[in-house]
Amino acid sequence: MEDIFDFVGHFWWLVFPLSGLLGGWARSWSRASERRHRRRVELYKLLNQELHAEVASQAEVASLLATHDAVNRRWLDYELDVGKLIDYPVMTDVREPLTVAFLRAKRQVDGLRPAAGEVTTPARLAEYRDAVHGFGVAFDVAEREAIRIRDSKFTGPERRRLEIARKLLRIAADAAATPAERQTAYKRAKRELDGLIVLPMPTQAALERSIASTLSAGDSPDFRHR
Repeated sequence: MEDIFDFVGHFWWLVFPLSGLLGGWARSWSRASERRHRRRVELYKLLNQELHAEVASQAEVASLLATHDAVNRRWLDYELDVGKLIDYPVMTDVREPLTVAFLRAKRQVDGLRPAAGEVTTPARLAEYRDAVHGFGVAFDVAEREAIRIRDSKFTGPERRRLEIARKLLRIAADAAATPAERQTAYKRAKRELDGLIVLPMPTQAALERSIASTLSAGDSPDFRHR
């Protein structure tokens, strides 16, 4: 113990440089600790931003899919409603530039549609976003034009044929009519529409399924080739 006191008594002046060294080390450790803390905070912020970006991306994809589906439903209203097709024939007339533009936009957006739950890259998402927007605009423009001109491109006799076909197709779709009445009405309606309006395949298929369901399997006709 006396040796220790003797050392301290003789080398007391070492207290000053040692305290400086200890203080410097403490300050260095504190700065390093602060840097580590800042890095952790920055990493947390970065991960948090990426998480929010992914959630936002998923939400936008869901919104775009819903918009895509909504426009498709509006289009199906024309494809599956024969009365609307006769009232607004431009909507299925592939000779009309606006109809062609809409169908082209539909092919593009359907081709870009992401799988359910898929979060795309920003570039892929932007491409789909633009396609959905273009799809909606193209449909709106084609529909406004179809409503504007209705059947004005047809002559008087052609409009009378359209009206007859409309009435016949109502009979063909009427479950209260007999199977024979529905079958005859459908075939006559197709003759009236021949050269005026081409019924889309989904429209023909829906009508034919409806009519065929009232007939026995053995009598079920192949309307498409009659």
